[in-house]
Amino acid sequence: MLPVIQAGAGALTMCQLGWMVCARSAGPAPDVASLHDAALAYLARYAATEAGLRSVLERRVDRWKRLAQQNAADAEAVAAQAAAARSAVREVVARLAAVGAVNDAVYAESRARSLTRAGRSRRAVAAYLAAKGVNPETAAIAMPPSEESELAAALVLARKRRIGPFRQGQTPDDAGRRREFGVLARAGFTGSIARQALAMDLDQAEALVNEQRR
Repeated sequence: MLPVIQAGAGALTMCQLGWMVCARSAGPAPDVASLHDAALAYLARYAATEAGLRSVLERRVDRWKRLAQQNAADAEAVAAQAAAARSAVREVVARLAAVGAVNDAVYAESRARSLTRAGRSRRAVAAYLAAKGVNPETAAIAMPPSEESELAAALVLARKRRIGPFRQGQTPDDAGRRREFGVLARAGFTGSIARQALAMDLDQAEALVNEQRR
């Protein structure tokens, strides 16, 4: 018989004294109620898309399944419970979306605005939103509409990298100009925007960057 070490109201069973502890119980399978509570707790701390919240809850189900498989003799029963829990995840996310607790459009607008202010191009913002599960139509609506916003974002990056109007020292040679252009191009800015940003005088560039922050 395996020894049991009592600790308050609980107990710890030792598989082999001194070096191995038996796997802890998985507890009941996640259901709509427990997943709903977990979703609200997550949303209280983090902004999320529907896809992102689904992923968080599905990882919770997967953790339960792994623990349950370690202790259960009936693998098929565990798999069936996990499948039911995944169905519950979709139900919970749909309910929360219906009442606006999770809203992809609001998330996309907020993230697009903050990323643009941080010097990210439209292309980079679109890639970020796609990775978070925002559909292309919703992402397109959230994008800053004007070319001026894109130019201001390029200038924010230029200031961070100390290139273009924010460079210090002498005017670069052809190789240096190509390097500066490449910095903006690799960040997703078009050639036209990159050239405008790099050619702008400092006062105008600072004015646009400051306007972007408002």
